[in-house]
Amino acid sequence: MRLVIALAAFVLAGALPAHAAGGFADWGAIVVAGDFHAHDGSEAEFFDNGRRDVAAQLQRIGFAPGNVIQFSLRPERYTPQPLRADKQAIANTLWDLSNRTAGGCLIYFTSHGSPSGVQLGDGMIAPDDMATMVDNACGDRPTVVIVSACFSGVFVPVLAGANRFVFTAARPDRASFGCGQTDRYTFFDECMLQAFPASHDFPGLAALTRACVAAREKKEKTSPPSEPQLSVGAAVAANLPHW
Repeated sequence: MRLVIALAAFVLAGALPAHAAGGFADWGAIVVAGDFHAHDGSEAEFFDNGRRDVAAQLQRIGFAPGNVIQFSLRPERYTPQPLRADKQAIANTLWDLSNRTAGGCLIYFTSHGSPSGVQLGDGMIAPDDMATMVDNACGDRPTVVIVSACFSGVFVPVLAGANRFVFTAARPDRASFGCGQTDRYTFFDECMLQAFPASHDFPGLAALTRACVAAREKKEKTSPPSEPQLSVGAAVAANLPHW
């Protein structure tokens, strides 16, 4: 019986793509909180709460702690201290990660957004900026890009590709919700965090997150619904590890 189990495990391992078989230990990830204000302009913690706890979930599913790099606009407030968020520092760090890892890439942004892109401090990261950053650092590696922001569906057409899993909090013409001063997380970030322990791969994570967001928006009577967007490239699904 032990021999049969061992042979079955060997066959299954051989059937898995190289990236899937290796898990996330050799992947690089950046997690960015791009603002620290509620929708009324008051200071708030929900973006940094999301940044911190998404990073913790990535480590829980197998990312090496040293390969998960966090960014904040107020790094001095937090322990352990994230890096200070600016566009060049994020691009450089993603490039450095790609040179010391051999697996895939993951990029997670949580911030305010507009039809022009995602907010980073007083500026914006436009879809073309994000695409250049990801193309340069990640190339044809399996890549997961998650943008938690209003209007973040604007990133999907530019970032979509055969090796890309792109998930956004809203349609390109819709707001997302949960940016009040007393919110612990945005709706999307909270649903994502709840979905991690209940799922075993990124497609499952996206499905649970979308269902959770829809239920939360219905409960809170927010409208119109944000309708999170998902693009899964033809090649990426087979190269995404499970957890």
